[in-house]
Amino acid sequence: MTSRRILIIDDEETIQTVVQFGIRMAAGWEVLTAGSGPQGIHTAQTGQPDVILLDVMMPEMDGIATFRALQSHAETKQIPVIFLTAKAQTAEKRQFNDLGVSGVITKPFNSLDLPEQIARILHW
Repeated sequence: MTSRRILIIDDEETIQTVVQFGIRMAAGWEVLTAGSGPQGIHTAQTGQPDVILLDVMMPEMDGIATFRALQSHAETKQIPVIFLTAKAQTAEKRQFNDLGVSGVITKPFNSLDLPEQIARILHW
């Protein structure tokens, strides 16, 4: 696979670590991390990732608010966003897709399969 830069925005450090490990091991992609919505927005603006993996349920600023903020900035509005969520109900996935996210990956997931899932969602 082509080299990519992925940003994971998740308030749980263990999720960040597992995603980072899986993506680096399986695809060799660069991984940026952020532990909150505001930090993730800043990292997206400065790091210009190829895709953002965004946790839906976070304190302070949840994934939906973070996504909307990313969409409001010229530097980040074109970056594809994939939600990571434990909310696997069809209606919730439909709501997320209606927001304009590129895709939804349900937790728990196999971190070594993430690059393949990302590539499939984004048609890489």
